[in-house]
Amino acid sequence: MDYGEKTTKKGNARKGKPVGSRLAFDDTKQEATKVARKSTGKMSDKQKADLTKHMTKTGLTGREAKSHRMSMMSRMRKGMSVGAAHKDVMKA
Repeated sequence: MDYGEKTTKKGNARKGKPVGSRLAFDDTKQEATKVARKSTGKMSDKQKADLTKHMTKTGLTGREAKSHRMSMMSRMRKGMSVGAAHKDVMKA
């Protein structure tokens, strides 16, 4: 068996391309849809206090409270306010 003669479309498409390059994938179309996200990685003291106040108002307990809090924290790290983060969490 001679595997050198037999090529596939996939193999032909990679000739001259660096190893691992994607085939027939145009990421320029996706560049326009990507949104730059602001993430500092840490929350300010004011954000923490606002989130604590929000969590006491929700009245959730146990697993629901933890899930809601984690969702809120991830959005607040990106720069959302408590109200905007809450609307986004409840929408999803």
